[in-house]
Amino acid sequence: MSSLKSQTQAKVDAGRKNNPAFMEGVDREIEKARTFQQGEKALDINCTAPDFTLPSATGELFQLSEALNKGAVVLTFYRGSWCPYCNLQLNALQNINGEIKALDAQLVAISPESPDSSLSAEQIKQLPFTVLSDQGAKVAATYGVAWEVPEFLLEHMLNDRQLDLEAINNGNSNILPIPATFILNKDGQVIWRYVDVDYRTRAEPQEIIEALQKG
Repeated sequence: MSSLKSQTQAKVDAGRKNNPAFMEGVDREIEKARTFQQGEKALDINCTAPDFTLPSATGELFQLSEALNKGAVVLTFYRGSWCPYCNLQLNALQNINGEIKALDAQLVAISPESPDSSLSAEQIKQLPFTVLSDQGAKVAATYGVAWEVPEFLLEHMLNDRQLDLEAINNGNSNILPIPATFILNKDGQVIWRYVDVDYRTRAEPQEIIEALQKG
């Protein structure tokens, strides 16, 4: 099976071939974000993760501190089910979910989508891990990974992809999480993290497994 990096790179390469002007625009926006150090305030190694309570895709409330009582938590922030890079990531994480569980850890994915728009009923039934709704990206902000999306990208989403983020995210039209993954030990401390404002790159699943093994 190809790595997640190779899968996302293939999608980037296809985008550069099919829509080079757009991809060049994305490159410029990502460079601006790096210049302004977007994501520099993300939780660092050894920081204690803020507790939170959020609704799951099934409408049940999930509290981080309760989950940590059972073991480590792999917490990943993603933009939404409409994002092709996020879907590649979630599929890759689903493939290693059994290994995560075998290491006494739990996988939790968070996006700003409202619970009734993030997944279909059938998709919810098939999920082997927890998906949470962080409307307004408020929890993402406490983890230092909330990003005000540039107008260039918002216009692309609305005009080229017909994505109404305000409807999808129940009122939040321009704040999305920086794709980020944190591994929290049972004490709630960050023992590993991946944060990159370039939404076209994601944590490699095997790196997550290796970090959990090291504890």
